Amino acid sequence: MPDDEWVKGEFCVASELGLHARPAGRFVALAGRFDCEIEVGRGDEWVNGLSVLSILSLAASQGTILQVKARGEGAERAVAALGELIESLEDV
Repeated sequence: MPDDEWVKGEFCVASELGLHARPAGRFVALAGRFDCEIEVGRGDEWVNGLSVLSILSLAASQGTILQVKARGEGAERAVAALGELIESLEDV
């Protein structure tokens, strides 16, 4: 797959408390380990996957479907890892 094509996935927020500051920070920390461009979306709104404040602006409560897309080196691994995090976050 060419590096300029987006890899996408849809994931459901598992945590009863939603994607609040602490899990958003964990998401950004994990996203920062990948050498690719990452965005997170809810509906038609897309934000930078490396910005806690941007992710918080999506107001993702439990059950919210978030889209994660990435392009560049390791994009498939990034989407898989970030999706797994979204779907496995415990109430912290």
